Amino acid sequence: MPGTVNGNGDVGMNGNARGNGGAGTGSPEPDVHGESVEARLEKLRDSRVVVTGGAGLVGSRLVRLLRRAEAEVTMLDRLDAYPDAVHSSLFGVDSLGAKLVVGDVCDREVVRRVLAGADYVVHAAAYADVAACTRRPDIAFHANVQGTQVVLEEVAASEVRRLVLVSSAAVYGNGDPSIRGPQVFREDQRLLPVSVYANSKLWAEHQARLLLSGPDTPEYAVLRYFSVYGDPQVPKPGSHSWMVAWLSMQARLGRPMRLNGGGVQVRDLVHVDDVAAATALALVEDGMAGATVNVGTGVPTSVREVGELIAPHFPRAHFVTTPLPEGDPLGGYAATEHCRELLRWRPRIDVRAGVERYVRWLSATPHAVPKWLAAEAAA
Repeated sequence: MPGTVNGNGDVGMNGNARGNGGAGTGSPEPDVHGESVEARLEKLRDSRVVVTGGAGLVGSRLVRLLRRAEAEVTMLDRLDAYPDAVHSSLFGVDSLGAKLVVGDVCDREVVRRVLAGADYVVHAAAYADVAACTRRPDIAFHANVQGTQVVLEEVAASEVRRLVLVSSAAVYGNGDPSIRGPQVFREDQRLLPVSVYANSKLWAEHQARLLLSGPDTPEYAVLRYFSVYGDPQVPKPGSHSWMVAWLSMQARLGRPMRLNGGGVQVRDLVHVDDVAAATALALVEDGMAGATVNVGTGVPTSVREVGELIAPHFPRAHFVTTPLPEGDPLGGYAATEHCRELLRWRPRIDVRAGVERYVRWLSATPHAVPKWLAAEAAA
């Protein structure tokens, strides 16, 4: 699939955060310091926010939250991340109350036009799939490197107050090779990417620091998303990312639930509602200026464990072991001290509640199964 994808989630799976299984961004519960996310986002009222990749899973959920905070939002997206009309039919882009500009972050004139008068920017647009970037590094370079360079240069020349750069836990790779088993990933540790996608994200982090660290430049913050999941996420052809969606849909169709490498990889699974809240808060929290922060739960869960949460919901569910794909990290989980201290945030939805929500949504929304996947199953 060509072009700039969107603000979708990252590789794979994860774990049992804390949590009440609450409604994430829709709930007025107090956060780390007793103040609700909604109250803290009142700073964004009447501000102008640009979200690149705003029509994706995370992007659309973020835009909805920003609109609830009465910000004026413009989305820049190519709308080509999925073969079906997912952006409108599932992500509800048409009903967000935001301005949609269909365009490419590599198009400097388009980027300059949407940034005119903006107060804040979230750069989430990316070719956001490990397998696709491995197959087509040229497209990954175009979208994730060239496109990010254009956005950073135009932000640096603008009146924007702060850019939030969406990065990925993929930059950690397999972590410290001397450590066996699940390991915690800390923001200041040595980074050893194992995929084209991860390399492109790490480059973006370094470039943001280089271009936006001057005294007269806008502020920036970097968020390293761990494994994002949650309805209405759907898989893409040829991808092994977004494993809650993959495993759930395979089970619903009566197909084998594929455990790549036996499912021993661990992931830190963080619900899309929580990710959207963390991203919005990164725009306004003073401590985030110049900071790089993990967005995760701090709890590891293996791919197999997630499959075992899904399987009881589908009578025909069964597992099959398949080889580990190239570039798929063994994984780890997030150190969360920085997100609690600098972002003043912690996730609200644990993995058991989040997976159950996804399965219920899938059962109530059978048309969410992509046509290409249903056709494969029928064949």
